[in-house]
Amino acid sequence: MPPLLAPTADTFVSGKTKQNAVKAMVLTDTEGRVLFCSPVRPGSCADITQAHQLGLAQVLADGPFVEILADAGYQGMGAQTGGRVLTLPHRKFKKNASAWYEERHEQQRKAHSSRRIHVEHGIAHLKNWRALARHLGRREHMSDIVQAVAGLLSHQQTATLDHGHRA
Repeated sequence: MPPLLAPTADTFVSGKTKQNAVKAMVLTDTEGRVLFCSPVRPGSCADITQAHQLGLAQVLADGPFVEILADAGYQGMGAQTGGRVLTLPHRKFKKNASAWYEERHEQQRKAHSSRRIHVEHGIAHLKNWRALARHLGRREHMSDIVQAVAGLLSHQQTATLDHGHRA
């Protein structure tokens, strides 16, 4: 079975009026441990655009086979990467859709969400750090702060994992 990774773009808000929102693409493993955190981009940048700017599609196309569990912001990237990026199933908005269609879509959505839940929890740990949750400084420093916190969190998660193996 190929390794599972999960990218998501998280928005961090700087300032009282929420006008300085920025987002970073965070790559975790299926246990929610942070593996990579990109520099921040403006919050208005689409997730898939940010992934293309960072070269994620090219890396996936040229690199070893890994399976990526992505959120809806990466819809359409699976076709560009040979099926390596798995997103929520696209729901065709049909009027008066049959019950079996609705039930099947709900089953697929729940299955994808249950595979991503640990990833979402790992990303929530990143967002809960006070330096990010209450950042009131200059947005020019936000990229460095996000990456520093991601590094600290990754180290903390790895240290916790190592400590658990020794016991």
